[in-house]
Order: sequence, then structure tokens, then C-alpha cells
Amino acid sequence: MLSTFDIGIDLGTANTLVYSKNKGIAVNEPSVVAIDTVSKNIVAVGTEAKEMIGKTPEKIVAVRPLKDGVIADFDVTTEMLKQIMKMASKKIGFAMRKPNVVVCIPSGSTSVERRAIQDAVRNAGAKKITLIEEPVAAAIGAGMPIDEPVANVVVDIGGGNTEVAIISFGGVVAFHSIKIGGDRLDDDIIQHVRKEYNVLIGERTAENVKMEIGFALIDHEEKFMDVRGRDLLTGLPKTIKLSSYEIRSAMKESLLHILEVIRATLEDSPAELSGDIVDRGVIITGGGALMNGMEAWLSSEIFVPVQLAPSPLESVAIGTGKALQYMSKIQVAVK
Repeated sequence: MLSTFDIGIDLGTANTLVYSKNKGIAVNEPSVVAIDTVSKNIVAVGTEAKEMIGKTPEKIVAVRPLKDGVIADFDVTTEMLKQIMKMASKKIGFAMRKPNVVVCIPSGSTSVERRAIQDAVRNAGAKKITLIEEPVAAAIGAGMPIDEPVANVVVDIGGGNTEVAIISFGGVVAFHSIKIGGDRLDDDIIQHVRKEYNVLIGERTAENVKMEIGFALIDHEEKFMDVRGRDLLTGLPKTIKLSSYEIRSAMKESLLHILEVIRATLEDSPAELSGDIVDRGVIITGGGALMNGMEAWLSSEIFVPVQLAPSPLESVAIGTGKALQYMSKIQVAVK
């Protein structure tokens, strides 16, 4: 059973979440750190740091220490985790002792990348660390019966990557991942606006465009959005009107890559599990799952039912927190 001091951490490219049995999601902060480049001190972490992106003086930079689901800057990740675990300790109450931590890892990560995550969490103040593969955690968090001999297909569309896994009897039967997620879709929008309008927009603006008028479905009711950016010809601020049709076109290639990965995983499914997949369908989690029309688009492309997880943004974190209950049944999946 989970003790009071067991916590689960979803160390994501876009957001870091901390889950505890008693408090549920105790912390949900963007994986962003603002650093003073002169003194090397941490200025802000999480939401406060994200607000600074693109708005800071030269000596302060807002960075994302994780890239494509793995640690890109070890020291900054460790400092970020320390701050996030401090936030969690205030809400959960493990200040007097080190917590046991279950932390998720991308299924395709190397032993070096896994060791880096372990070391960063240990340096941030964890006692015992257990690693669990992200799709398994997402499936547990979405309430799927992963310990039963039936096919559980989970598609986790995160900030840095998309992972697709078929899980049965506590283990990963088939798995594929791609380093394309929400961040790539944001970049697609930035590049489109730059190319078509000669206007430069920031990451946060692109993310807002994606959430407001980004559609996975080709056939949808057209929506428009006014966007402000910097005219690359005059250097002056400029407002342009974007259509949901052109945004869908800008994201088309990345969305097709995500679709290819889902198809490749389904093709690797053992014949005995294929019937389960037709009956039970696919569960989608992660921030990318919330895109307008994502369920309908995927369902029409792969010809099986597609459902949104109950809490798509929190599924992995909830799964890491609940994983210890399943540990004896998912030993294959935990490394």
C-alpha cells in the first residue's frame, strides 16, 4: 500500500505534476525555469517562469530543462525538481522526511537517460525511487485494467513526444514513440505565420492559437483568431487574422506522423489482442489529446473507437502515484 509519503512525479517536457494518495494532484507547474545568466541563480520556477518567456531582460533567460521527454540540462532540472518538491511538501506535509518517489520515464529512453532522471530526483530530495514507463502510468491513471489479459491501447500525446503502447497483463506488448508532440505543433504554427505573413509570434501565442483554433479534423466549422506579432519587414507590431483551416494545414504533417506511429503500434499487435482493440478501442491522454476534434479524427483514420481519458493532462501523474498498488502485477513494465 501507498504510505502518506509516497508520491508520483510526472516529469514532462511541458508540465511537471506531483500526485499523492491523500491530496491528489498537489502540484501542476510548467517545466520552465528562469535563470540569471550572470549569477547563475534560479529566478523563478513553473508558472512564474513561463510568464517570463520572451519578456525578460538579456541577463535573465527562461528555459525548458527537458526536451523530447528527457533531461537536456541536468543541473537546471535538479533545481527545478527541488523547488517543485518544496511546493509539494507544503501541501502534502513530508518536510520532515524524504518521500519515496515513483517517476515516469519514456518507454524508449536509454539507460543513460533513465539514470539521469533517477539522479535528478534523488538530488532533489527523494529517498527511494521507482521508475515506471510513461504509457503504463498513463493507462493506470486513465483507469484501464492493465493487470488483466486484455489489450489496453494508450496514446499519450505530450509536449515533447507521443508514445503509443499496447499493454496486457501488466506489460508492454507493443510500443512505438515519436519525438513529436504539442511543442512541435506550436513550432509548425510559428513557422507558418512567419512564412505566410512575415510576422514573428512567440511560443505562448502559438500555443494559444493551437488551443483556440487548432483542429485535428479537416472538416470543421471555420474559426478565426486575431493574433499580434512583430512584422519582420518593418519591425513594428502587427495584428493578423488566422483561420482554423490554415492552422490545420500548418500542423498537417506533424499530425500525420503521430497517426503513423499509432498505426505502426496497432500493426504490431498480436492477433489474439486485435479483437480486444476493436471492442475496447483506444484511450488518448496528454495535452495533445485535448485538441479540437482529435478523438473524431483518429477514430475515422484507424477505424476503432477512440476515447479521451477522464483527466488527460493528469493521467500520467495519477498513474505514477497509484503504481505502487500494482507493483507486483507490473514488474515487467517497471525498470
